Amino acid sequence: MLVLSSPSGAGKTTIARALLRSDRNLVMSVSATTRQPRPGEVEGRDYHFVDHESFEAMIREDRLLEHARVFDNLYGTPRQPVDGALAEGQDVLFDIDWQGTQQLRQNARADLVSIFILPPSVGELEKRLRSRAQDSDDVVRKRMAKAGDEMSHWPEYDYIVVNTDIEASVAAVQSILAAERLKRDRQIGLADFVNRLRGGEQVPG
Repeated sequence: MLVLSSPSGAGKTTIARALLRSDRNLVMSVSATTRQPRPGEVEGRDYHFVDHESFEAMIREDRLLEHARVFDNLYGTPRQPVDGALAEGQDVLFDIDWQGTQQLRQNARADLVSIFILPPSVGELEKRLRSRAQDSDDVVRKRMAKAGDEMSHWPEYDYIVVNTDIEASVAAVQSILAAERLKRDRQIGLADFVNRLRGGEQVPG
């Protein structure tokens, strides 16, 4: 379970899309949200768009791994698709905030790797938000006001990437993912493999 978090506009969504294009064993966890779709967003690909009543039912029925209120909307991770992907041996990528990350950590600490994406400066963060042309001036101001609080949670993450250059940031996250996959506890069948090596058995390369 690979988590990417950042203030809005710092680049986590761009990095997530690049990772998914380059890694067949990585699948995206599609969050449910009560907010309205932005231009170009597709139901089931970017988010599952639901009303407040449906979201509250998902909370009551324990169908969410995590959920949080961000601004005036609710966001959460449906449990069933994540459990299914992990059971098939795939890694799951999460684009969630610090509140959701805290809940995931409580539920699956050993299986979680968390990365916080920082902007190179506050000025650059605001520039990126405005260049998206997806939000009103009022929404941009709210996002900027919230960014400081979001960035204060950086010590809670395993890794920090400052997104000065998007290609370098993608490469950094790919390196983190590769290293985490090579950890002893995550290499399924490693003990049996080593025992066969010690016994002199010819093991395919």
